[in-house]
Amino acid sequence: MTKRIGIISDTHGCWDEKYETYLGECDEIWHAGDIGTMEVADRFEAMRPVFRAVCGNCDGYDLRARYPELLRFRCEEADVLLKHIGGYPGHYDPSVRAKLYYSPPHLFVAGHSHILKVQYDKTLQMLHINPGAAGMQGWHKDRTLIRLTVEGNKFGDCEVITLNNNHSTT
Repeated sequence: MTKRIGIISDTHGCWDEKYETYLGECDEIWHAGDIGTMEVADRFEAMRPVFRAVCGNCDGYDLRARYPELLRFRCEEADVLLKHIGGYPGHYDPSVRAKLYYSPPHLFVAGHSHILKVQYDKTLQMLHINPGAAGMQGWHKDRTLIRLTVEGNKFGDCEVITLNNNHSTT
């Protein structure tokens, strides 16, 4: 069975109806932290039966109580690791580096940097995805999210969705 996945990060309390447009048909939505508010979290949870998220460094105690800092799970046959501050291939954050090198997942998803990145780590034989930032807060110029499919332990049909090219920088 193939699952369609929406990956988003760094919404920072911003709700955009485009989230429903682009993620509404996904089987699962994964949020890589800095959700921002309980209201935004509730709206994501109401969209689909499966919403997975981790808390980010800007999330308050309420979101930290609801979502863990690190989440490892299976989607189909794929081993997935989700963390807000994670770095990228060759420059993984010390908080997750040992876990990645000891037992690499098939897919490592991280947010935080607001830099969109889809990169295969040849050393760990793992796909790394940072969906960029979908919210209005931050220095990024484009607001982005990612959709892809998971079949077995393979990933395909990766799409980068640009929500718009301009927002107010704070």
